[in-house]
Amino acid sequence: MASSSFFFTFLFLLLTISDLFVQTCGLNFGINYGQKANNLPSHSRVASLINSLNVTRIKLYDADPNVLSAFSNSDVEFIIGLEDESLQSMRDPSKAQNWIQNHVQPYISQTKITCITVGNEVFNYNDTQLSANLLPAMQSVYNALVSLGLAQEVTVTTAHSFNILATSFPPSSGAFRQDLIQYIQPLLNFHAQIKSPFLINAYPFFAYKDNPDQISLSYVLFQPNPGSTDPYTNLHYDNMLYAQIDAVYAAIKALGHTDIEVRISETGWPSKGDPDEVGATPENAEIYNSNLLKRIEQKQGTPAKPSVPIDIFVFALFNENMKTGPLSERNYGLYYPDGTPVYNIGLQGYLPEMVIESKSNALSINFLIYICTCLMLTWELSRQ
Repeated sequence: MASSSFFFTFLFLLLTISDLFVQTCGLNFGINYGQKANNLPSHSRVASLINSLNVTRIKLYDADPNVLSAFSNSDVEFIIGLEDESLQSMRDPSKAQNWIQNHVQPYISQTKITCITVGNEVFNYNDTQLSANLLPAMQSVYNALVSLGLAQEVTVTTAHSFNILATSFPPSSGAFRQDLIQYIQPLLNFHAQIKSPFLINAYPFFAYKDNPDQISLSYVLFQPNPGSTDPYTNLHYDNMLYAQIDAVYAAIKALGHTDIEVRISETGWPSKGDPDEVGATPENAEIYNSNLLKRIEQKQGTPAKPSVPIDIFVFALFNENMKTGPLSERNYGLYYPDGTPVYNIGLQGYLPEMVIESKSNALSINFLIYICTCLMLTWELSRQ
């Protein structure tokens, strides 16, 4: 009887180890799923890809019902987007409520929608009317969520370009552009009121591309380098992204807020670019993203916010062949549209390797469990 008890206890421990192994494969970052392309795989195939990678957070630029339906009954959390051209109409409370009823309510019971971004990089257009519409649109969408009983599940924010900063170095001197403060100050008050994050799209690639002789490639790629020290805080920075994040925190603090979390809604590195886009190579893209993911996995904070793990959405899932602008814009993807990886993203088996490695490792562990079970069963029978 005692030996039988030992056998089942041993088997239970093996199964527990197997289960823990599978759980630890979950990833702590999000991915932007843009769809400005005419050659992307079906939404159901994308859902299978994402699930096989154990990625649990996706950011959309719209509220595509086909995507939301494809991910129903999954563990993936979604940020959905309300496009810039809708801001004017979203000022109308009834239209905001209709939008929530049509784009959120039908899906939220099956698909985890946790956030709505109202517009994307709105201040980049230097359009005073569009800028003036942003906060009222966000308020209408939030009020609609409240009236429909969804405000505890879904938060409201918007994503900004890093260009909204007039000063970013040293990080403690971070400051917003003077012409935008009239919009950003009340926006920050709203974020603090509803406890929603401030989203920033930050790309060290842009800074390096514009000043390759002045900025160290190792510094922007998270590689070993002397780094830089903020002369006012004595905080040391070994990479540009962390310096950018802390510059945003400083700019927010300068307007009176220390109660708003900064999150990165986009960052990445292109694998290809025009001749004048220095550094846009698959090698650099692989180094940037793989090193970034290692730091995310370590739950690192920035020098100014060491206890707040960086929260990041990588850009982007696929290369998008219909995006306009320089060649780099169409080459930020981790995957080609046919599902093959653009490059190997790192030592830990993230993205391209994880499907293979995690299956291989899981099979190895399950095989070990099978062998041990057979041996234990044989031993048990031999004693009878």
